[in-house]
Amino acid sequence: MITATLQEPQIHQPVDTTTPPTDAPPTPPRIFRSKLPDIDIPNHLPLHTYCFQKLSSVSDKPCLIVGSTGKSYTYDETHLICRRVAAGLHKMGIRKGDVIMILLQNSAEFVFSFMGASMIGAVSTTANPFYTSQEIHKQVKSSGAKLIITHSHYVDKLRNLDGETRIGEDLTVITTEENPPPENCLPFSTLLTDDETTSLDAVDVGGDDAAALPFSSGTTGLPKGVVLTHKSLITSVAQQVDGDNPNLYLKPYDVVLCVLPLFHIYSLNSVLLNSIRSGATVLLMHKFEIGALLDLIQRHKVTVAALVPPLVIALAKNPTVNSYDLSSVRLVLSGAAPLGKDLEDSLGRRLPQAVLGQGYGMTEAGPVLSMSLGFAKEPTPSKSGSCGTVVRNAELKVVHLETRLSLGYNQPGEICIRGQQIMKEYLNDPEATSATIDEEGWLHTGDIGYVDEDDEIFIVDRLKEVPPAELEALLINHHSIADAAVVPQRDEVAGEVPVAFVVRSNGNVITEEDIKEYIAKQVVFYKRLHKVFFVPSIPKSPSGKILRKDLKAKLC
Repeated sequence: MITATLQEPQIHQPVDTTTPPTDAPPTPPRIFRSKLPDIDIPNHLPLHTYCFQKLSSVSDKPCLIVGSTGKSYTYDETHLICRRVAAGLHKMGIRKGDVIMILLQNSAEFVFSFMGASMIGAVSTTANPFYTSQEIHKQVKSSGAKLIITHSHYVDKLRNLDGETRIGEDLTVITTEENPPPENCLPFSTLLTDDETTSLDAVDVGGDDAAALPFSSGTTGLPKGVVLTHKSLITSVAQQVDGDNPNLYLKPYDVVLCVLPLFHIYSLNSVLLNSIRSGATVLLMHKFEIGALLDLIQRHKVTVAALVPPLVIALAKNPTVNSYDLSSVRLVLSGAAPLGKDLEDSLGRRLPQAVLGQGYGMTEAGPVLSMSLGFAKEPTPSKSGSCGTVVRNAELKVVHLETRLSLGYNQPGEICIRGQQIMKEYLNDPEATSATIDEEGWLHTGDIGYVDEDDEIFIVDRLKEVPPAELEALLINHHSIADAAVVPQRDEVAGEVPVAFVVRSNGNVITEEDIKEYIAKQVVFYKRLHKVFFVPSIPKSPSGKILRKDLKAKLC
């Protein structure tokens, strides 16, 4: 079986990251390409036109199924509602280049909003509804969002964004609930009252226009807006599902489970956009619950499941699974952290008919860099621990960490990717952009890996960390903390969790629980500190750079 990682890199095994493995002969440097031939990609189109290009052949089949209610939308119905939402947004003053924030859990309204915004050339910045008010405010301010679409129970967070923003006056808020919406908010039906959808055909949306604005911390630093254009998203989807032998072979009769959050680029791209382009059905779950998940898989005969390790653990080990028929599942993709061999084997015994597929990506790459050929139309099994081969219509190279020269087979260095699928830039941050994308168009991932003699990619270490800057800034702002550093610690389920090393200010007796609580009030749950270690000083280089390797060594 083949493990999968579509959001974060698979850690294969520790190796010397500056010299080749001892058993590897020296080879000339090279640029690596897919084993599959390049294809023609219609990335001059707007994203919505490309995704719905096969509409006439799938018009009457289900496009979306809402798991909690069973409500189904055909492709025709989905496309029409998206156009009506586009017209409604335009009527409310949203124009080409304007940003809307989609602050939703998985729902049909998420899809209608994202595609509707695309149809008028607006940009969707997606955000986690579980963010704190402070985190939401930062993204609203950075993105310049003019309108927010959310659930009613998150509106209170928006009322506390800052001391000046007023809902209904400075910021338009639309809620998916109808009866009645919170004070000064509008119901989603407001966007559906305009039937004059034909006027949208005159909106000029080009491939180089921005379509999505997810936020990422990149290799280091604070969250930044990642500008993904219509061209970059179309290219990424086409690299996966287009062509005579698609890398990810989705069929029109497939039912694709969408339990991973659509506000994350992995689910948005590799689940939603891939499925719509392929004419498959997307089964929407707004939150994970094992019983509901199993019932939906059995009832709707799910064929493709995109998961993360905690969900894989549930499927592999929860005894409830034995009470359900999961024989329809033919493909399982797992992302966000590596899967151990024991867990693979356990899942294999539960789902013997299913193939586990692996890939590797990051938001800035649009997001997929490589995929296993094990779930292609003409599958080729990948090696254990491999992230597959680089996607089509792209180039990948491995560069030496010190000399920055391109390396050959079996020589570990930093993975770099080039192609029209990568981000355009970091929003309003040319310095961070130039530090990530060089003058030749290579995006530097911050991940260390190598390509073996069969063109398979292995990630062995990271230059990038659990992004520490945001947490470190919060810690240092505390009056009882003189200095602080945050590093990742391996975790069996989450992959990595942040831990802090803290220097107390003179005479202060702040405790670990005090610090954890202080951080927990300001960040979403998965950014919370898992441990705090008190130290006399933070190790730093002569230039003042934190020596994170020294701190990580203390965790071993």
